[in-house]
Amino acid sequence: MLNKYPLWKYLLVLTVLALGFFYAAPNLYKPDPALQITGENSSQVIDAVMLARAEKALDEAGIEYFGEEIDADGRNALIRLRDAEVQLQAQSRVARALGDGFIIALNLAPTTPDWLSDFGAQPVKLGLDLRGGVHFKLEVDVESAIDRRMEYYFNATKRALREARIRGYVNMDDQGRVETKFKSEALREQARDLIAENHPELMLDRVDEADSWNLYAAMTDATRSEIAEYAVSQNLTTLRNRVNELGVSEPLVQRQGQNRIVVELAGIQDTAEAKRILGKVANLEFRMVAKLEAAPSEKQRFEYRSPDRAGMSESLERDLILTGERVSNAQASFDQNGRPNVQISLDSEGGMLMSRATRDNVGRRMGVLFIERKFRTRYEKQEDGTEVVIKVPYDEKKLLTAPVIQSALGAQFQITGLDSPMESSELALMLRAGALAAPISFVEERTVGPSLGAENIRLGVKSVQIGLALVVIFMVLYYRVFGIAAVVALSCNLVLMLAFMSLIGATLTLPGIAGIVLTVGMAVDANVLIFSRIREELGNGLSPQMAIHSGFERAVSTILDANITTLIVAVILYAVGTGPIKGFAVTLSVGIVTSMFTAIVGTRALINLIYGGRRVQSLSIGGGH
Repeated sequence: MLNKYPLWKYLLVLTVLALGFFYAAPNLYKPDPALQITGENSSQVIDAVMLARAEKALDEAGIEYFGEEIDADGRNALIRLRDAEVQLQAQSRVARALGDGFIIALNLAPTTPDWLSDFGAQPVKLGLDLRGGVHFKLEVDVESAIDRRMEYYFNATKRALREARIRGYVNMDDQGRVETKFKSEALREQARDLIAENHPELMLDRVDEADSWNLYAAMTDATRSEIAEYAVSQNLTTLRNRVNELGVSEPLVQRQGQNRIVVELAGIQDTAEAKRILGKVANLEFRMVAKLEAAPSEKQRFEYRSPDRAGMSESLERDLILTGERVSNAQASFDQNGRPNVQISLDSEGGMLMSRATRDNVGRRMGVLFIERKFRTRYEKQEDGTEVVIKVPYDEKKLLTAPVIQSALGAQFQITGLDSPMESSELALMLRAGALAAPISFVEERTVGPSLGAENIRLGVKSVQIGLALVVIFMVLYYRVFGIAAVVALSCNLVLMLAFMSLIGATLTLPGIAGIVLTVGMAVDANVLIFSRIREELGNGLSPQMAIHSGFERAVSTILDANITTLIVAVILYAVGTGPIKGFAVTLSVGIVTSMFTAIVGTRALINLIYGGRRVQSLSIGGGH
């Protein structure tokens, strides 16, 4: 029978629409401003006692809160606030109450009911230009990078002199220079030629004393500037890699001034995790376990990091085999006993260094040192009575493991001694994204409002409303009953777009709203093609039922051709574009897919329900028909 869908097609349309309304529903619930509390380490647990201390601090400050909770694994606590304006004040109060070792991050807590979220229904993410997000300003400690480079020169000089059998005393003086002392001028000149050949960027000064011929190696101003520039640039790249690992849509990571980096994250739910991953200055050092007869100046003692080995320690050689900078890939895994580990792959030079060091030391033990930058917080009162927070950085160096070298290692091996799968995943992420060339510290954190302003957002939403209203008026006046069917299908199309974007985790930006406006026009364009074809068939003398059938059948191929070519362009825009261009491309692509469904299948289903299966003398489609 013409213009009559089988029952399964009607059920299919109803199912798709029901799912669309279900997954679009979370967008009706506005999120709450909140504080998220988590430990500096992924294995740290937040308990009820810590949460009670945070609540007490808020009570004393007179800050209203509600809905405090700790997640199932005890890694995060969430406190919802009544007012977004007090988030920063609440963060400061809780940070002081809990002390060091915790991350207190600003967040937006979803209010989606459990009966929706249990099925994966979440609100669509809004970009920085619509809802804002979290803003971090980080400062790169370039002096630490310079100190680290001088330490490298110190170790390299000791090794080179030892290999060349040039006997002398090597030390770091209080000015940060590599100081070498020799018992003869000839030895000093040999050392000078060797250092100048290996490190021409260093500035070498001779200083004679009564019974010592000294040589001082220092970096030139140009070298210091080059190291500082590299540290900031490398940190910028590493932070971008870490943000990409977090899966944040359309982030902003850019340099500001000489040594600062700004990171803005839109729509991220776990801001504490983002803060921990971005600010984590963790690196690895591989050193041999020192021999018992080694001199005290040639070794350092480190405690084990694992709680299972609390109080135990090992002495490691000062000379490094290599560091985490040589890691090209890292994946969290489990060993044969089910304990978490990290599978490490080194670059070519790292593999060569590891092979050379382990080949000559089979049977000895090699220590894997975990280095993490932390801060001690203190509060000082100024003369005007205001209180200033001062964070003093320090490096915590703990031993992960010290296994016996069974055979020469190459570019691939595994690191054990980790406490939990979360810790192994976090370490693998940081090594994979790249080590920071210099420590960074958070100098500013805040939630950012819409970058284009509330007025522009209001106008953007208004443009969608005006565009939709004009299309509705035109379609109803020009195509009458058929126009009403098109308007219903168009409304369903907007709901399906919102639901689909929520499901795929797309971020809606202001250019995305422009994509929605364009989609509104494109959606009715398909109906205009169909309705115009039906009018033509009526004009050619076909019966109303035959005209409807022929109009839909003949217009479908044209609609598919036009929309598929537009979809290809949208995919290319997404592939080559960045930021706002991608936001527009995503919305346009989703709109094309949903509009083809509602225009071809949805509108046809409505027309079939109105006219199908009965005798019709004329159609309410305008144009005298």
